[in-house]
Amino acid sequence: MIRPQHFDWHVEGRVATITLNRPERKNPLTFESYAELTATFRKLAAVTDIRTVVLTGAGGNFCSGGDVHEIIGPLVAMRDERNRDGLLRFTRMTGDLVIAMRACPQPIIAAVDGVCAGAGAILAMASDLRLGTARSKVAFLFVRVGLSGADMGACAILPRIIGQGRASELLYTGRVMDGAEAERWGFYNRLVSEDALSHETALLARSLAEGPAVAHAMTKKSLHLEWDMGVDEAIAIEAETQAECMQTEDFARAYRAFVAKESVVFEGD
Repeated sequence: MIRPQHFDWHVEGRVATITLNRPERKNPLTFESYAELTATFRKLAAVTDIRTVVLTGAGGNFCSGGDVHEIIGPLVAMRDERNRDGLLRFTRMTGDLVIAMRACPQPIIAAVDGVCAGAGAILAMASDLRLGTARSKVAFLFVRVGLSGADMGACAILPRIIGQGRASELLYTGRVMDGAEAERWGFYNRLVSEDALSHETALLARSLAEGPAVAHAMTKKSLHLEWDMGVDEAIAIEAETQAECMQTEDFARAYRAFVAKESVVFEGD
């Protein structure tokens, strides 16, 4: 059973919703929430009754990044103490969250409204799908505080979503990307109104949750693994993957439903 202390957790049907819930500070991350999010995504690998995960924020904002007082201040203190090992432990810990999200077999949908900055932008980036609003503001702010854009996998993942040139611009400048631009550049899969964001995300999450869970997990794994493969190698891997999916009950179930002219109900086995 997943019972987090540093964010809200809600399950409805086969969809779990993670809500970053510090609205008075635009939902910043802390050392504790980083660790608990990582642990949660790792645990989800063994949770078969949850098929889709929604990641969102409370109070009209997604996430403002690392908490200035609870994270940035202590990191500056480590720097002053020349505590490189402590700084490296932190950067590795934050990267572990993205690794856990990419390894989590369930599709993750980020529902983004308002501020989505720094590590918050990374959380949206590391999700599988992103719905946003026109008023949302996405910014990979690292350079504006004297840090590299190479944070939590941004230099590897962001170019694959929006292209090398566009990713370079955002990571070099740290500028804000509004919702319309984020959709036009392909960061958002879709732009919806603020009032409809929760509803539209829930519809998408339920549609994925009603699909074949094993096949979705295989698709996610393949999308991740095939980044560094040549086409011939990817085709060989996908042949193995698809043959494995053909051994599932959901595959046979879909065929029987088609023959009977009925709607298929996937069970995830």
